[in-house]
Amino acid sequence: MKTHTTEKAGWSMSGYPIVGLLVLNIAIFLTAMINIDGEQKLFFIALLPLSIFIGVGFYMVHPKQARVQLLFGKYQGTDTNTGLRWSNPLYIKDKVSLRVRNFESDKLKVNDQLGNPIQIASVVVWEVVDSAEALFEVDDYESFVSIQSEAALRNLATNYPYDQHDGEEQVSLRSHANLVAGALKEEIQSRLAKAGVKVIEARISHLAYAPEIASAMLQRQQAAAIIAARERIVEGAVGMVELALNRLSEKELVELDEERKAAMVSNLLVVLCSDKNTQPVVNTGSLYN
Repeated sequence: MKTHTTEKAGWSMSGYPIVGLLVLNIAIFLTAMINIDGEQKLFFIALLPLSIFIGVGFYMVHPKQARVQLLFGKYQGTDTNTGLRWSNPLYIKDKVSLRVRNFESDKLKVNDQLGNPIQIASVVVWEVVDSAEALFEVDDYESFVSIQSEAALRNLATNYPYDQHDGEEQVSLRSHANLVAGALKEEIQSRLAKAGVKVIEARISHLAYAPEIASAMLQRQQAAAIIAARERIVEGAVGMVELALNRLSEKELVELDEERKAAMVSNLLVVLCSDKNTQPVVNTGSLYN
């Protein structure tokens, strides 16, 4: 029956009292070897392998590091107490780093939601929060983080378009960086939870169209920018023409019939909307000649 292994506290004690015990054993052994003759030495000679056996139980635990204790293949616990520690000499004590680490994926070539080929990469900040799951639930947790992060990034890229095309409210990879980063973090965390890993942050570090369509998409973006700018210019020009006609009518500076108003509107729009400097033309006759 398959069981799920989770972290539990292991047993250990400070190593400094055991150091004192070892020094005492060695001192007794040396004294016996010098002052005692005959078969009595055999008793004190046994202190030497005992000291060696006790010495095997020493290990160091650095800050943000854990030691996973195994006895004949069975998980006994995890020691996170820092400093010189001593535990059962028969324990195998595997190191697991609990420090915050980051991983940057390769530049992946995928298709976005609209089928456009893009290049995308991400940076994932993570740490081990359950040493037992990290060691026993997956074969290699560091490789697991790498592969699953890239898989999550590929899946994310297919759920969003590269850029907005259908409206300002559309979520895209380029325009909604924070929202996409949150979705990427949740996607990666759901894949890494079984490995005892916590995702602290995940963000897109590189985003671009694939080289084969980059120039075409650049032209499309430039055309969209020109159209948007023209719309703003026309909107502003219409407002200025309306204001000019209203002011002339309010101040009664000149009476304009519909034909003259149309001519004035046409001239003002040409002046205001043109992308080049306009050249004035002096009319020496009337509007109708």
